[in-house]
Parts: sequence; structure tokens; C-alpha cells
Amino acid sequence: MGLLAHERYCEEIIRLTGELRSTLRGADLGATVPTCPDWTLRELAEHVGRAHRWAGEIVRTRAAEAVPDEKVPDNSPAGDDPAALDAWLAEGAAGTVAALREAGPDTEVWSWAWDHSAGFWARRMALETVVHLADAALVAEVPYTMAPELAADTVEEWLQIVRFAQDHYEDRETAELRGDGRTLHLHATDVPDAEWLIELGAEGVTWSREHGKADVALRGSLTDVMLVFNRRLAPDSDRVEVLGDAGLLDFWLARTSFG
Repeated sequence: MGLLAHERYCEEIIRLTGELRSTLRGADLGATVPTCPDWTLRELAEHVGRAHRWAGEIVRTRAAEAVPDEKVPDNSPAGDDPAALDAWLAEGAAGTVAALREAGPDTEVWSWAWDHSAGFWARRMALETVVHLADAALVAEVPYTMAPELAADTVEEWLQIVRFAQDHYEDRETAELRGDGRTLHLHATDVPDAEWLIELGAEGVTWSREHGKADVALRGSLTDVMLVFNRRLAPDSDRVEVLGDAGLLDFWLARTSFG
């Protein structure tokens, strides 16, 4: 497993947004999202829609710098009607994917990260939707399972974001993730080779895709390992198993809540 094709990310933005829209139908849009407690379910949905439109505008205009929110067209749904929100989400995803497909993965555009390409935004928006679909499913009390290649990619991207933050925007939390070689092992029990060995080294976080003995191990389905790693499922859930120094896993999760 590794990076997916650009077209696959485009397809997933549409598909996952469709799943999000289905999850929202009939749900209480005023309910608080436990995993994003500052947001209601409607605000969560609007965040996803605005993220899609923002990324789409960056790609569409071949932006060389960040696009201000006020420069993004149709940045809010028209009215409070759930049907308007549903249509707005669908239109935003479709518009973003059209821009991504027209640009192709290698077109240079601004990003805040290590990769300044349209391909970066295709991946980022697909995986943004992976995680926030889990938030919505929790509120709506509907099942959530993610395709293995997307769940694994979500773990990989988050590790890249953590290391990028250490290298470029270090604050107290990311500084505390530098260490003397303490290790975490993520082990998906339902997907072959879906394992990560993470080291908190003096130069920053490093990782490899391998099985290995670590100070703490997190075991469970790949979906649930990904959800714990993204702070969408508590590590003491009976859906996962934590072996070894549980405090180290808590330490990691508490210091990777940015972004």
C-alpha cells in the first residue's frame, strides 16, 4: 500500500462526500460532534464543504499563495434547509474534482505542506473526508468502515504531517515528541503488512512499515487503528488492544491534536 492514483483520490472525494451526505440525512444537524466538540454536525459538514471548495479554488486558479476564504466562491450553503446543505456539499465536491482532473497531479500550486502540487490537494481532500465522515457517523450512530488502502494512507499522511510540523512549525507539543528512541507499533490485525513502527528520535519522528517490538503496541482492525491514531476512537475502546506502555500512546495522541 502507498500513494493512490490521482484519479482514485478524485473518485474518493465524490464517493466519500456521497457517504457523508447520506449520513447527514435525517440526523440532528444541531447535535454536538464529540470528536470535534466545538462543532455541531452542521458545522462539521460546512467545514468539509468549505475545505473542498478552498482546495478546488487553489487548484483551479493555480494559486501561488494561500487563497483567502472570502475569495472562494459559494463558500456557504444557501440557507438552513438540509436539502440546501446536501446540494452544496455535492456541488462543492464535484467542482473540486473537476479542477483536480483538469490540472492533473503534477501541476504546481500553493500548499502549506511538503508537496506543492494538485496531487497533494487530491490526496488531502480525500483523506480529510475519510476522517470527518467518521465524525459524522459517530453522531448519526451509523456503521463506519474504511477501505484498507484509504485507512492506511490516512495513517501515513498523519505521520507525514507530524514530521512536517516538527521540521517547520515546531511548538511545545511537537518538541516533546522528540525523544530518546521510544517506539510505538501500530498493528492492523485484518490487513496483511498494515503495520508501522514509529520512533520518537532526537531529530524527530521517523517510521517504517514493519513488524517490530515497541514500547507500546496498538492492535485492532485497520479502520479502528486509524481511528485511534486520528483521535476518533478512544484507545481504551474494547475494539482495540493496547499492549505495553499505554501512557506513551496517550502522550502521542495528546501531542498530535493540531492541524
